[in-house]
Formats: sequence, C-alpha cells, structure tokens
Amino acid sequence: MKSLWQAFWSDESGQGLVEYALIIALVAVGLIAILLVLRNSIGDVFNNASASLNNAPATAYP
Repeated sequence: MKSLWQAFWSDESGQGLVEYALIIALVAVGLIAILLVLRNSIGDVFNNASASLNNAPATAYP
C-alpha cells in the first residue's frame, strides 16, 4: 500500500494539464474583473457610436 501511495504521489503525468487549467482560470478571472470595472465605459462607447451612425445624414450621390 505504501508503494502504491508513493507511486501516486510522485506521478507527475497530469501536472502540465493542471497548470494550464490554472493559468486559463486566472486569465478568465482577470478578464471578468476588467469587464466588470469597465462595463459602463464600454457601453458608452458603443452607444455613442450607434447614436452617431443613426444621426448621420443619408445623402445619396448620383
């Protein structure tokens, strides 16, 4: 039983996958935090762009 536990404890075959998953999770949490902080500013940019496009003169040139 002890050798089985030692083999399990020293096995590092899935270590890379776990590290990549942790990095992806950290990046996702960071992006969510940034979006939560900047959501009003981002919304304002799109609203201003939409208003500018709606108020643009529709002149047709022959």
